[in-house]
Amino acid sequence: MIQLRPHQARIVERMITNPKGQVIVPTGGGKTLCMIKDAQREFNACSWDVFVKKPERKTVVVVSPRILLAQQHCDEFEEFIGIHPMLQRKVLHVHSGYTSYESTTKSKEISNWHDANYRYNKLIFTTYHSLHRIQESGIPIHTVYFDEAHNSIQRHFFPATEYFSGVDSIRCYFFTATPKYNKSIDTPSMDDEAVYGKEIERITPRELIDSGYILPPKLSIKELEMTEVGRTPVWKECEHLVDTLDEIKADKVLVCARRIAQIVNLVEDTKFIDELAWRGYSYMYITSQTGAIIDGEKVNREEFFNVLSAWGKEDNKRFIVLHHSILAEGINCPGLEAAVFMRNMNPITISQTIGRVIRTGNDDKKFGIVTVPVYDRVGIKTAKSVNAVVDMILA
Repeated sequence: MIQLRPHQARIVERMITNPKGQVIVPTGGGKTLCMIKDAQREFNACSWDVFVKKPERKTVVVVSPRILLAQQHCDEFEEFIGIHPMLQRKVLHVHSGYTSYESTTKSKEISNWHDANYRYNKLIFTTYHSLHRIQESGIPIHTVYFDEAHNSIQRHFFPATEYFSGVDSIRCYFFTATPKYNKSIDTPSMDDEAVYGKEIERITPRELIDSGYILPPKLSIKELEMTEVGRTPVWKECEHLVDTLDEIKADKVLVCARRIAQIVNLVEDTKFIDELAWRGYSYMYITSQTGAIIDGEKVNREEFFNVLSAWGKEDNKRFIVLHHSILAEGINCPGLEAAVFMRNMNPITISQTIGRVIRTGNDDKKFGIVTVPVYDRVGIKTAKSVNAVVDMILA
């Protein structure tokens, strides 16, 4: 049985006394476990009398920004949630991705599934993109956990968010490390208490660093030979990246590429692959265009993330993960030691990316390395943006 950390216990306590609200917790703070413990308590509170014709059962919805994260949430819930033997659960996925569980994006099928499983507690994993399908199904919902809730203010996602928040009988919790606010009254914003409730708990990065639950980021700006924007040849980008790897001396590195084409060009350069191999690095990447690739071999997504997890836990394994955006938010990438920013991002995405590498690891890991190779105007802007976020984390 997993023991909650003090800040997690505070969050769960706040959820007991507040039917709606925002939970601001840094990446690495274990927000998913807070959801799991809250859902576990709610499920176990149901009467388990099997002779009742209409037994009390609850339906919990977990909303994710990406299909990959929805699948990861499901795995974690199934691994760690503890339910009374007389209170079994059923799982449904509402998104277009592959899953071994029952899945659909049709509102009528969601309704039928709910009715057919009336004797079970129910867990539904969905994305912001498909959340409106659950709304259209009309099924009764007890609790909704909005993960990476800053995504919910997007124009296409906000109506369903507003709907569930507006139903008095539904408990709604909005989890994020980076709440998003808009100044215009005509634009959704997380300071709208009518929809998002008040902040019921805010955990600072400094609290988690001081408690030893996450590591401080260590920023390194690597100044390289300047080139004109858009005119850096592939061989030069390869040289920049390899030089950066040599300088940071990290075994497990997340590389944030400027675009998918940059990833493809790098891995098609045999010199780059040879340089990685000479240094003992494997490489992997996953994009919507190329699919999942490990050391030049195409694999399915499940194998990709299984290997990523296994390599992350292997002390002596050296590898780099090249990505554009798919791994920045929420996806669990254990063991990563360093992030290399080759492109600029908004502060939220920068913070989410840094969060991938400041998780605690082996005893030798004292900080998360954050580095920016500066060789053009994009690098200069990126360095300024990353530096501002690092300062905020360390404040």
